[in-house]
Amino acid sequence: MGAPELTSLRSPRVVAARRLSKRSFRAKERRFLAEGPQSVREAVEHLIEVYVTPDAAERHADIVTAARAAGVPVLIATDEVIAAMSETVTPQGIVGLCRFLDTPFEDVLAARPRLVAVLAHVRDPGNAGTVLRCADAAGADAVVLTDASVDLYNPKSVRASVGSLFHLPVAVGVPVEQAVRGLRGAGVRVLAADGAGDRDLDAELDRGAMGEPTAWVFGNEAWGLPEETRALADAVVRVPIHGKAESLNLATAAAVCLYASARAQRASGGCRSVTSS
Repeated sequence: MGAPELTSLRSPRVVAARRLSKRSFRAKERRFLAEGPQSVREAVEHLIEVYVTPDAAERHADIVTAARAAGVPVLIATDEVIAAMSETVTPQGIVGLCRFLDTPFEDVLAARPRLVAVLAHVRDPGNAGTVLRCADAAGADAVVLTDASVDLYNPKSVRASVGSLFHLPVAVGVPVEQAVRGLRGAGVRVLAADGAGDRDLDAELDRGAMGEPTAWVFGNEAWGLPEETRALADAVVRVPIHGKAESLNLATAAAVCLYASARAQRASGGCRSVTSS
């Protein structure tokens, strides 16, 4: 692949990339970093540049080829440069510089979505990215992050989404009241997921109430949804605990709820199977 082109940690490119670890710089530049082969592979349409070590360029030649075919510059870098750009303890040798890709909330509504995940008050970036991945796997049409939630482009969120960030529309910074009002106006039933909900998910499925367009509102894992947010929803639904577990974590509960809706909505048409690596 030739000698590395990026060798100095003081290179303007490297300095600019490292600054993107801070939210203020990401917002100013409207750029973020995607680390690892899976994220970079899925990000091709949103890439500005790719930085890769010689070894990683050989291991992931398909990514390098796809990026260059899309007209994206690929710069060979030393291990030290990639490590400086990365947030992970063990970098995988490839980093993509990406442009912001969030979708205006109005565009989400205009598409008449049937399944939406709304993250309200979700502050943990790993949880946010994992719920986004669950929504993608369940076939959701969009994800909405309210203005009280974590930054979509936080490096931990990007990594936890495992490329799903690049698969479906994501609206950010939407006040929860606006999100609920807009979705309801688009004909979407709004359900708040809460362990203390007065409706049982199994019972809702049994009575055939889950097949209509639905938005699930998920809250902070530690303290759930505030009362004022629960009050905005059409119903507050709990995932039943049939065993002795005290509760489900946010991502698991989100997966259960989203797949329940997806199955109900696709009952007559089936759904695609997926495998994980």
